[in-house]
This record gives sequence, structure tokens and C-alpha cells, in this order.
Amino acid sequence: MGELLRIDHVSYNYHNLEGETPALNDISFQVNEGEFLAIVGPSGCGKSTLLSLIAGLISPDQGGIYIDNTDKKKSGRNIGYMLQKDHLLEWRSTLRNLTLGLEIQHKLTEDSYLLINDMLTTYGLVTFKNARPSELSGGMRQRAALIRTLLLEPDILLLDEPFSALDYQTRIEVSDDIWGIIRKEKKTAILITHDIAEAIYTKMRYKQYLTSFTKFLLIHII
Repeated sequence: MGELLRIDHVSYNYHNLEGETPALNDISFQVNEGEFLAIVGPSGCGKSTLLSLIAGLISPDQGGIYIDNTDKKKSGRNIGYMLQKDHLLEWRSTLRNLTLGLEIQHKLTEDSYLLINDMLTTYGLVTFKNARPSELSGGMRQRAALIRTLLLEPDILLLDEPFSALDYQTRIEVSDDIWGIIRKEKKTAILITHDIAEAIYTKMRYKQYLTSFTKFLLIHII
């Protein structure tokens, strides 16, 4: 499979009344379709800024971001962004939390419910579809957040330290679930983490799902 995403000499600075703070300087890499990329670096090195740039929430000061060798804004590809917190709404059930993105985009149909029910069953949440977020474990909440993101059919999935709020044992169990889901759904994914051990563990576990067209990349941004 060919190149899907290319980051080409991208730099970004945050601006305030006191001046500017460099966040990223001359970053370049590429991700092929179906690949998984882990970006590892200490807190404050610009990892989340990089995902915000890829997602289109902010624009680079220099350089370009290309999808299918076309400017990202013109590519027509969908990008899904799973944040550190699940942001499930307590006043909505699991099912209604999953439909939120589709509702906002006016894409919720009867067929959507069939797909959602199938995913709830596949990923062990069907008996909790009417539960409130406070009734779910941390791992269940993360699986729900991932399903909500996948329902928008992203071509590229961005994961911003999605396991950081979980205890160590739960983090291992949930990360296994998440990578299994991502490979089953055949998604191109980018994970950022400050934990090198988590990145190495993920690499070892992710190998179980690799195809001949998929490889693990590790970038350390400082």
C-alpha cells in the first residue's frame, strides 16, 4: 500500500502577548496506508500539537501536510481523533453517546443502529448499551469512545494518549482490545505517548496483527 499521510518540514509556534513559544520545528515523516505509527516524547515536546495539526484544528506556520499527495484540506479523507479523556456525556446512555458524532454530522440512519449494535456485540458492550458512563469501567469507556470515533469512518485514526488515565493492568488489557479493534477495522493509526515502555509493549502486541503491508514506526520528538 502506498503513502497516505506526509508531514513535510512542518513547524509551529504558539503566540501570546509576550512573544512566541516554539512547539515543533522542521518535522517530517510519512505514514503508508494501513500502518501504525507511535510518536514518543516527553510531556511538552509538541506531540498533541502535531495531532492537532494533522486533524486540521490548527495550521502549520511552515511546511505542509499532505494526504494522498494532496493538500490535507482538499483530500476528502476523514480523520478521527480520540482524545486522552473519553468525554462521554453522563446524561446520555452508552448507545446515545455512540450516536453523538453521527447526529452532529446528520448521518444517523436506521442502518447506523444495526452497525452500532453489531459493534457493541463484537466489543463486549451490548449489555451496557443503556448504561450511563458512570456505570462503565475505565476500559469500557475507552472502548465506547473508540467505537464512537470509528462510526465516523475515519481513514486516519489519531490517538492522544488514550490509556493515560487507566491503571497499569487495565491499560494493558484495554490496549490489547484497542489494537485488535483497529486491525480488525483495517485503520491507519497514529498513537502519541510519553511512555516508552507503553510504545514498546504496543509494538510487541501489535505485531500479532501485522500484515505484509503494515509496519511499526517509532519517532522520538524532543
